[in-house]
Amino acid sequence: TVFNSLNHDMTLTEFKFIWYMEYSHRMWGRVVGLAYILPAAYFWRKGWLSRPMKGCVLGLCGLVCFQGLLGWYMVKSGLEEKPDSYDIPRVSQYRLAAHLGSALVLYSASLWTGLSLLLPRHKLPETHQLLRLRQFAHGTTALIFLTALSGAFVAGLDAGLVYNSFPKMGERWIPDDLLAFSPLLRNIFENPTTVQFDHRILGVTSVAAVTALYLFSRKIPLPRRTKMAVTSLLAVACMQ
Repeated sequence: TVFNSLNHDMTLTEFKFIWYMEYSHRMWGRVVGLAYILPAAYFWRKGWLSRPMKGCVLGLCGLVCFQGLLGWYMVKSGLEEKPDSYDIPRVSQYRLAAHLGSALVLYSASLWTGLSLLLPRHKLPETHQLLRLRQFAHGTTALIFLTALSGAFVAGLDAGLVYNSFPKMGERWIPDDLLAFSPLLRNIFENPTTVQFDHRILGVTSVAAVTALYLFSRKIPLPRRTKMAVTSLLAVACMQ
Protein backbone atom coordinates (compact mmCIF):
# COMPACT_ATOMS: atom_id res chain seq x y z
CA THR A 1 0.00 0.00 0.00
CA VAL A 2 2.70 2.47 1.01
CA PHE A 3 4.82 1.58 -2.05
CA ASN A 4 1.91 2.11 -4.46
CA SER A 5 0.83 5.39 -2.85
CA LEU A 6 4.07 7.04 -1.83
CA ASN A 7 7.49 5.40 -2.23
CA HIS A 8 7.55 4.40 -5.90
CA ASP A 9 11.30 4.96 -6.19
CA MET A 10 12.34 3.19 -2.99
CA THR A 11 15.34 0.91 -3.50
CA LEU A 12 15.71 -2.53 -1.93
CA THR A 13 18.43 -1.19 0.40
CA GLU A 14 16.13 1.61 1.63
CA PHE A 15 13.32 -0.87 2.18
CA LYS A 16 15.62 -3.18 4.15
CA PHE A 17 16.58 -0.29 6.44
CA ILE A 18 12.92 0.36 7.33
CA TRP A 19 12.18 -3.36 7.59
CA TYR A 20 15.05 -3.99 10.00
CA MET A 21 14.00 -1.04 12.17
CA GLU A 22 10.50 -2.51 12.50
CA TYR A 23 11.82 -6.06 12.96
CA SER A 24 14.28 -4.93 15.66
CA HIS A 25 11.51 -3.09 17.50
CA ARG A 26 9.34 -6.21 17.53
CA MET A 27 12.16 -8.49 18.61
CA TRP A 28 13.25 -6.07 21.34
CA GLY A 29 9.66 -5.91 22.62
CA ARG A 30 9.52 -9.71 22.80
CA VAL A 31 12.87 -9.87 24.60
CA VAL A 32 11.63 -7.30 27.13
CA GLY A 33 8.48 -9.37 27.66
CA LEU A 34 10.48 -12.57 28.24
CA ALA A 35 12.95 -10.74 30.49
CA TYR A 36 10.02 -9.85 32.71
CA ILE A 37 7.74 -12.90 32.50
CA LEU A 38 10.35 -15.69 32.87
CA PRO A 39 12.00 -14.35 36.08
CA ALA A 40 8.54 -13.52 37.48
CA ALA A 41 7.42 -17.13 36.90
CA TYR A 42 10.62 -18.38 38.51
CA PHE A 43 10.21 -16.18 41.61
CA TRP A 44 6.55 -17.23 41.86
CA ARG A 45 7.45 -20.92 41.73
CA LYS A 46 10.15 -20.47 44.38
CA GLY A 47 7.63 -18.82 46.70
CA TRP A 48 9.59 -15.58 46.94
CA LEU A 49 6.58 -13.35 46.22
CA SER A 50 4.19 -12.11 48.88
CA ARG A 51 0.47 -12.14 48.17
CA PRO A 52 0.27 -8.40 47.32
CA MET A 53 3.36 -8.77 45.11
CA LYS A 54 1.72 -11.66 43.24
CA GLY A 55 -1.16 -9.36 42.33
CA CYS A 56 1.30 -6.72 41.21
CA VAL A 57 3.25 -9.26 39.13
CA LEU A 58 0.07 -10.51 37.44
CA GLY A 59 -0.97 -6.94 36.66
CA LEU A 60 2.40 -6.11 35.10
CA CYS A 61 2.39 -9.40 33.18
CA GLY A 62 -1.02 -8.50 31.79
CA LEU A 63 0.26 -5.07 30.79
CA VAL A 64 3.24 -6.63 28.97
CA CYS A 65 0.92 -8.88 26.93
CA PHE A 66 -1.57 -6.04 26.35
CA GLN A 67 1.23 -3.81 25.07
CA GLY A 68 2.22 -6.38 22.45
CA LEU A 69 -1.42 -6.81 21.40
CA LEU A 70 -1.83 -3.05 21.05
CA GLY A 71 1.31 -2.91 18.90
CA TRP A 72 -0.15 -5.46 16.49
CA TYR A 73 -3.49 -3.64 16.46
CA MET A 74 -1.73 -0.35 15.70
CA VAL A 75 0.41 -1.70 12.84
CA LYS A 76 -2.65 -3.41 11.36
CA SER A 77 -4.32 -0.02 10.88
CA GLY A 78 -1.49 1.08 8.58
CA LEU A 79 -1.90 -1.96 6.34
CA GLU A 80 -5.62 -1.63 5.74
CA GLU A 81 -6.68 -0.58 2.24
CA LYS A 82 -8.78 2.61 2.26
CA PRO A 83 -10.22 2.96 -1.26
CA ASP A 84 -11.98 6.25 -0.45
CA SER A 85 -8.84 7.88 1.00
CA TYR A 86 -6.10 9.64 -0.96
CA ASP A 87 -4.04 10.39 2.12
CA ILE A 88 -0.56 9.00 2.78
CA PRO A 89 -0.90 5.51 4.34
CA ARG A 90 -0.21 5.73 8.08
CA VAL A 91 -1.20 3.99 11.28
CA SER A 92 -4.17 5.31 13.23
CA GLN A 93 -3.13 8.15 15.52
CA TYR A 94 -5.63 6.85 18.09
CA ARG A 95 -3.99 3.42 18.19
CA LEU A 96 -0.52 4.98 18.23
CA ALA A 97 -1.49 7.08 21.26
CA ALA A 98 -2.92 3.99 22.97
CA HIS A 99 0.29 2.03 22.27
CA LEU A 100 2.49 4.83 23.64
CA GLY A 101 0.22 5.41 26.63
CA SER A 102 0.25 1.72 27.51
CA ALA A 103 4.06 1.66 27.26
CA LEU A 104 4.34 4.65 29.61
CA VAL A 105 1.99 3.05 32.14
CA LEU A 106 3.93 -0.24 31.96
CA TYR A 107 7.30 1.48 32.35
CA SER A 108 6.11 3.72 35.21
CA ALA A 109 4.45 0.83 37.06
CA SER A 110 7.56 -1.34 36.68
CA LEU A 111 9.86 1.45 37.88
CA TRP A 112 7.56 2.30 40.81
CA THR A 113 7.40 -1.37 41.85
CA GLY A 114 11.16 -1.80 41.59
CA LEU A 115 11.96 1.35 43.57
CA SER A 116 9.38 0.40 46.23
CA LEU A 117 11.23 -2.88 46.78
CA LEU A 118 14.74 -1.42 46.64
CA LEU A 119 14.23 1.77 48.64
CA PRO A 120 12.35 1.93 51.95
CA ARG A 121 9.57 4.49 52.03
CA HIS A 122 10.24 7.61 54.09
CA LYS A 123 7.75 8.06 56.93
CA LEU A 124 7.14 11.79 56.90
CA PRO A 125 4.65 13.73 59.03
CA GLU A 126 1.50 14.35 57.01
CA THR A 127 1.63 18.14 57.12
CA HIS A 128 -0.66 20.36 55.03
CA GLN A 129 2.29 21.44 52.86
CA LEU A 130 3.35 17.84 52.20
CA LEU A 131 -0.18 16.86 51.19
CA ARG A 132 -0.32 19.82 48.81
CA LEU A 133 3.07 18.86 47.35
CA ARG A 134 1.85 15.30 46.79
CA GLN A 135 -1.33 16.51 45.07
CA PHE A 136 0.71 18.93 42.96
CA ALA A 137 3.07 16.10 41.98
CA HIS A 138 0.14 13.86 40.97
CA GLY A 139 -1.39 16.66 38.90
CA THR A 140 1.95 17.34 37.20
CA THR A 141 2.31 13.62 36.42
CA ALA A 142 -1.11 13.58 34.75
CA LEU A 143 -0.22 16.70 32.74
CA ILE A 144 3.07 15.19 31.53
CA PHE A 145 1.27 11.96 30.58
CA LEU A 146 -1.30 13.95 28.58
CA THR A 147 1.51 15.89 26.87
CA ALA A 148 3.20 12.64 25.85
CA LEU A 149 -0.07 11.28 24.45
CA SER A 150 -0.56 14.48 22.46
CA GLY A 151 2.92 13.85 21.01
CA ALA A 152 1.65 10.52 19.68
CA PHE A 153 -1.11 12.36 17.80
CA VAL A 154 1.52 14.75 16.39
CA ALA A 155 3.54 11.78 15.15
CA GLY A 156 0.51 9.88 13.83
CA LEU A 157 -0.70 12.83 11.76
CA ASP A 158 2.77 14.14 10.76
CA ALA A 159 1.58 17.34 12.44
CA GLY A 160 5.16 18.40 13.13
CA LEU A 161 5.50 19.24 9.42
CA VAL A 162 2.67 21.78 9.42
CA TYR A 163 4.37 24.70 11.22
CA ASN A 164 8.10 24.95 11.89
CA SER A 165 8.34 28.26 13.78
CA PHE A 166 8.17 28.90 17.52
CA PRO A 167 6.64 30.43 19.57
CA LYS A 168 4.38 31.66 16.74
CA MET A 169 2.83 29.29 14.21
CA GLY A 170 3.74 30.94 10.94
CA GLU A 171 2.99 34.62 11.36
CA ARG A 172 0.25 34.14 13.94
CA TRP A 173 -0.07 33.14 17.57
CA ILE A 174 -3.32 31.32 16.80
CA PRO A 175 -3.42 29.89 13.22
CA ASP A 176 -6.44 30.44 10.97
CA ASP A 177 -7.12 26.73 10.41
CA LEU A 178 -7.19 25.83 14.10
CA LEU A 179 -10.90 24.90 13.99
CA ALA A 180 -11.23 24.03 10.31
CA PHE A 181 -12.83 20.60 10.84
CA SER A 182 -16.45 19.90 11.66
CA PRO A 183 -17.68 18.94 14.20
CA LEU A 184 -15.35 20.97 16.44
CA LEU A 185 -14.25 18.00 18.55
CA ARG A 186 -12.61 16.38 15.50
CA ASN A 187 -10.01 19.16 15.42
CA ILE A 188 -8.47 18.02 18.71
CA PHE A 189 -7.68 14.55 17.36
CA GLU A 190 -7.60 14.83 13.55
CA ASN A 191 -6.63 18.38 12.54
CA PRO A 192 -2.79 18.50 12.27
CA THR A 193 -2.71 22.24 13.07
CA THR A 194 -4.82 21.84 16.22
CA VAL A 195 -2.89 18.75 17.30
CA GLN A 196 0.44 20.62 17.02
CA PHE A 197 -1.02 23.69 18.75
CA ASP A 198 -2.33 21.58 21.65
CA HIS A 199 1.02 19.79 21.97
CA ARG A 200 2.87 23.12 22.17
CA ILE A 201 0.50 24.46 24.84
CA LEU A 202 0.69 21.24 26.85
CA GLY A 203 4.49 21.15 26.56
CA VAL A 204 4.96 24.71 27.79
CA THR A 205 2.41 24.14 30.57
CA SER A 206 4.21 20.95 31.64
CA VAL A 207 7.54 22.78 31.95
CA ALA A 208 5.83 25.57 33.92
CA ALA A 209 4.18 23.01 36.23
CA VAL A 210 7.47 21.17 36.85
CA THR A 211 9.21 24.48 37.60
CA ALA A 212 6.44 25.47 40.02
CA LEU A 213 6.63 22.04 41.67
CA TYR A 214 10.38 22.48 42.13
CA LEU A 215 10.02 25.97 43.62
CA PHE A 216 7.26 24.81 45.96
CA SER A 217 9.33 21.82 47.10
CA ARG A 218 12.16 24.16 48.12
CA LYS A 219 9.93 25.58 50.86
CA ILE A 220 9.34 22.19 52.49
CA PRO A 221 11.85 20.16 54.53
CA LEU A 222 12.25 16.99 52.46
CA PRO A 223 14.61 13.98 52.52
CA ARG A 224 17.71 14.27 50.34
CA ARG A 225 16.44 11.57 47.98
CA THR A 226 13.20 13.46 47.36
CA LYS A 227 15.07 16.72 46.72
CA MET A 228 17.29 14.95 44.19
CA ALA A 229 14.22 13.52 42.44
CA VAL A 230 12.52 16.91 42.10
CA THR A 231 15.73 18.58 40.91
CA SER A 232 16.29 15.80 38.36
CA LEU A 233 12.71 16.22 37.15
CA LEU A 234 13.30 19.93 36.51
CA ALA A 235 16.60 19.22 34.70
CA VAL A 236 15.02 16.60 32.44
CA ALA A 237 11.99 18.85 31.71
CA CYS A 238 14.31 21.70 30.63
CA MET A 239 16.40 19.35 28.49
CA GLN A 240 13.25 17.89 26.88
